[in-house]
Amino acid sequence: MEPGGRRQSIRMAAPMPSYSEVLVKSFSRMNTAIAECKDCGLELSKRTLLENASLSATEGLVFLLCAAGWTLLRRAASRYLFQPLAQWCDLQPRDAAKMPESMWKLIFYTASWSYTSYLLFFADYPFFHDPPSVFYEWRPTNEVPKDMAIAYLVQCSFYGHAIYATIYMDAWRKDSVVMLVHHVITLALIAFSYAFRFWFRLYWFPLKVLYATCYSSLQSVPNIPFYFFFNILLFALTLMNIYWFLYILLLVLKVLTGRVAEVNDAREYDVEDTSRPAEHKEYDHPRNSAKDGWHQRNGIIKDKWL
Repeated sequence: MEPGGRRQSIRMAAPMPSYSEVLVKSFSRMNTAIAECKDCGLELSKRTLLENASLSATEGLVFLLCAAGWTLLRRAASRYLFQPLAQWCDLQPRDAAKMPESMWKLIFYTASWSYTSYLLFFADYPFFHDPPSVFYEWRPTNEVPKDMAIAYLVQCSFYGHAIYATIYMDAWRKDSVVMLVHHVITLALIAFSYAFRFWFRLYWFPLKVLYATCYSSLQSVPNIPFYFFFNILLFALTLMNIYWFLYILLLVLKVLTGRVAEVNDAREYDVEDTSRPAEHKEYDHPRNSAKDGWHQRNGIIKDKWL
C-alpha cells in the first residue's frame, strides 16, 4: 500500500452488478457464511472486537466535542443568521418556522457531499470504480489517511448531533422515529467501520456498497470481523431509503392528481388534523406553549413522546 493509504488497484475491476445480482449473490453469500459459522455468538463478537477494533479514548472525546460543537453552531446560526434571513425574506409564518432546519441541513449536506466527491474522484482512491478494493490487503492495523479521517470525524460527529437534534430541535414529522433509527444505525456503521478500518461509507448505495460488503468482502477477507453486523445495518438503511422514496412517490401522485393546491412535505402532519401527535401553530407562539408534554421546535408544536 502506498504511503498515506493511497494505492492504485492492481486488479481488473469487475463490472457493476444489476440489482437482481446484488440481491441473489448477497443473500447467497450470507447464507453460506451463516452455515459455515460454527462459533457465532456473543463471545466471538467480544473476541473479534478486542482483537480487531482500533479506537482510542482521545478519538471518542474528539467525537463528543465535535457533536456538541455542531449543536452549538446550529443554535447560533439559527438565531443570528437563518431566522433574521427568514424575516428579511418576509416568508409566511409556517415557512419561516421551517427555514432554520432546512437551511442548516442544506449547507451541511452540500459541504459534506462536495468533500466526499473530492475523495472519490480526485484523491486517487479506487473505491468508487472498484468497491471491493476497500478490502484488498485489509489489516486491522491499517493507518487511516488524514483526509479520510476528517470525513469520518465530520460525519460521525454530525450524526451524533443529529440524534439529539431529531428529538429536541427538529420539527416532529411522521417519519421522525424512522429518522432517529436511521441516525443511530448510520452512527454505528461509521464508528465501527472506522474502528475496523473499513472505508465503505463513501460510495453508491446499494449497487456498490452492499455488493462489496455482502459478496466481495469475504473473497478478500474470509474471516472479516462483524460481517453480519455491518450487512444487517446496511440492509436496514436500504429499507429506510425505500420508505422515504415512497413519500416522494406519494407527493408526486398528489400533485399529478390535483389533490394538493401547493407542494407540501408529505411527511408533515396536516394542519387541520388535531388528532395527530404534531400540530403546526403560528410562528410567534408564546414562550409558555411548551406544557403538558408539548414542546415548540422551529415554530412547530410537537409531542416528545416517541
